[in-house]
Amino acid sequence: MNDTALTVHQIARPHGFPTAGHFAFVESAVPEPPAGGALVENLYWSVDPYHREMMDDVPGGFALDAPLEGRTLGRVVASRTPLLAEGEIVFHREGWRTHAVVTPEEIRRVPRFDGVPLTAYLSTLGGTGLTAYVGLTRIARLQEGEDLFVSAAAGGVGTATGRFARLLGAGRLVGSAGSAAKAAHLVREVGYDAVFDYHEGPAAELLAKAAPDGIDVFVDNVGGEQLAAAVGALRTFGRIVRVGTISQYNTPDAPPPHFDHTGIVEKSLRMEGFLVSNYRDVQEELYDFAVPHLRSGRLALDETVVDGFEHIVDAFLGMLRGRNTGKIIVRDRTEAPDAV
Repeated sequence: MNDTALTVHQIARPHGFPTAGHFAFVESAVPEPPAGGALVENLYWSVDPYHREMMDDVPGGFALDAPLEGRTLGRVVASRTPLLAEGEIVFHREGWRTHAVVTPEEIRRVPRFDGVPLTAYLSTLGGTGLTAYVGLTRIARLQEGEDLFVSAAAGGVGTATGRFARLLGAGRLVGSAGSAAKAAHLVREVGYDAVFDYHEGPAAELLAKAAPDGIDVFVDNVGGEQLAAAVGALRTFGRIVRVGTISQYNTPDAPPPHFDHTGIVEKSLRMEGFLVSNYRDVQEELYDFAVPHLRSGRLALDETVVDGFEHIVDAFLGMLRGRNTGKIIVRDRTEAPDAV
């Protein structure tokens, strides 16, 4: 085990898109676990859109000059509690650092399913997949044959939503993405029926072309113009699942979307947002649903994996710029296939 620990600190508040200059890598000695705790050497890190929102001066946001939090998988390398055995792989939220001290209450044991790689526990079986699953089953209450529109469909939640919706019997599946190449990938590999590049014109026109008969459910990762377009396209009793507003995280001065509020009443639409942290009791249900499909090959993992903790900031900034397809995960170099 390395004698030096690295942590990432946020050192300034951004206005607009963050840069590498808003972060610093800080070296320290590897910590010793206290009585009742354990030392975890982290192996896989998740970088997520919500981290951008936490960079602002908001309640519950990141503190400056302190280690950042994030979803992480690691191996227990030293333990002073009988409740955590050395060698165990655990999930915890003390991410953006190479080593973390945790207590048994702060971790979740990772079940090992044959044929399922560890990265899945940060993507399809992790918070990303849980967000998609809860959005479809608890918030939208998707019914077989219903038509769906997903914004940011090439991201982690977007790809998981598309694949889960197919397995749940959705009808026409429409998405938006940031490039023609991503749109083609989503149709060819993920199972979308039509995907438009949102740079190509007004969202309302592009959505009307992709879903000329309207939609029943909109899973919204973006907000802004695409949210307004979806309100117009939704049929009677349509539902809007609000997952995120990534279009506005880096443009705080952008005006809010304008849409026909009377349509919400006249079409009996429902809009609901949620925090996946309030649905942790659904985790086992997600395993029961997804793992058999992963094993059979009906469900594929959509992941962009970046090797080396030193690239975690670059991975995060690249994700904000849409340079990933699927869930973006940072992997310790010792876990890379060519390191075996």
